[in-house]
Amino acid sequence: TFIFNADDATLTGEIEKRRLPAAMLPVSLKTGQAPGGFLSEGKLNFRIPGRIENYEIALSDLPVKGPHNYLNVMCAVLAALQAGASTESITGALGTFQNAPHRLEKVATIRGVEYVNDSKATNVDSVYYALQSFDSPIILLLGGVDKGNDYSAIKELVAGKVKGVVALGRDNAKLEAYFKDLTPAFFSTDDLDRAIAKASEWAVPGDVVLLSPACASFDLFKNYEDRGNRFREATLKLA
Repeated sequence: TFIFNADDATLTGEIEKRRLPAAMLPVSLKTGQAPGGFLSEGKLNFRIPGRIENYEIALSDLPVKGPHNYLNVMCAVLAALQAGASTESITGALGTFQNAPHRLEKVATIRGVEYVNDSKATNVDSVYYALQSFDSPIILLLGGVDKGNDYSAIKELVAGKVKGVVALGRDNAKLEAYFKDLTPAFFSTDDLDRAIAKASEWAVPGDVVLLSPACASFDLFKNYEDRGNRFREATLKLA
């Protein structure tokens, strides 16, 4: 069985050049198809000829968020189905799944505001996927040791989704130069408690306060785990 992302033009182009001796099960967030998995009307749909006519999982029932994770779930479900697992056992297993800490980890909801720890996002690509994971207005905590980041990849998402940027680091000059005029609010600090206090001040019910730094943590923290743990502790203290 070959499970692949049908939305990847490079991959599909290479597949077209080959005759593969495998059951082909594409997954897609853009187009409905059979066989394979696809996203439609807020549900992941699965079809395998001769076995599964239409198995559906609502996005609201998933333990993970974001388009990248929807692709991950579809690949995992198709692999499990091909290995002989029942739809009932798959549905039950998804309900018990817990994502690893510091990866879009929901910490708490305080006065209607969701606080999310994505400290593992130490590069711009990771922040791109994090921003895609939420439809609510976002207050974004960025910063740390910049590794030559090019923030243009998230410019459109920040402009469309982020209502405020809190820069958290010893040197926030690059972040300020790039984001200060891109969002309605910008705040710079080297203190985590002050960063969370400012984000809380800006936030209203329905907002998301997202720690997704795009940078290494070594200026203020031991590592990304220390940063995430201290964000969690400070958020729970706020609660």
